[in-house]
Amino acid sequence: MAVTDEAIEKIKGMIVSGALRPGDRLPKESELAADLGLSRNSLREAVRALSLIRILDVRQGDGTYVTSLDPQLLLEALSFVVDFHRDDTVLEFLAVRRILEPAATAMAAVRISERQLDALTAQLDKLGEDPSVEDLVACDLEFHRGIVHSAGNSVLCSLLDGLSGPTTRARIWRGLTQEDAVARTLREHRAILAALRDRDAEAARSWATVHIASVEQWLRSTL
Repeated sequence: MAVTDEAIEKIKGMIVSGALRPGDRLPKESELAADLGLSRNSLREAVRALSLIRILDVRQGDGTYVTSLDPQLLLEALSFVVDFHRDDTVLEFLAVRRILEPAATAMAAVRISERQLDALTAQLDKLGEDPSVEDLVACDLEFHRGIVHSAGNSVLCSLLDGLSGPTTRARIWRGLTQEDAVARTLREHRAILAALRDRDAEAARSWATVHIASVEQWLRSTL
């Protein structure tokens, strides 16, 4: 095992075991290196790597701390990684989204508040019946993010947030080239919202599946 990898594993072990907890400050570099049997250089490289993936927070002049380890913070790295996707993998991202998002939408049906439902309705009303493709896609992202957030699972919310980026360009492309794509998307949004208002989890799941599958089906036909 490379020296830096060994250092990373040892710090990880301290966090997983509870020796270091969220918000804790790491011991001084010289002390921690001696305790772990590491060189200061390898420890420094490990800290740098773990800070990049939001495990550690290096505060200049103050020290190094364990972050909150909140799923949304940790999964920011996913958003960074998926930005490197190739165009031929967009269908794979859509397939994963089609598995996860309908489940999240069904969960939201029994948890979403009337205030949140009213906010989603206002969002669609503000968009109007003939929005630009760019405005529609921006609204689409916020619409689904609001629903998934209401499902009450921060890990699921963060995963879907990270997966939404690669499909944005495909949705814009569809809106510009497929006849009736804008109107169809608006109808599907209204249907999802109606199912949520009815607290009908299975209808919400079905409409969310239809909504994502329609983009996937169109993209398959154009590639």
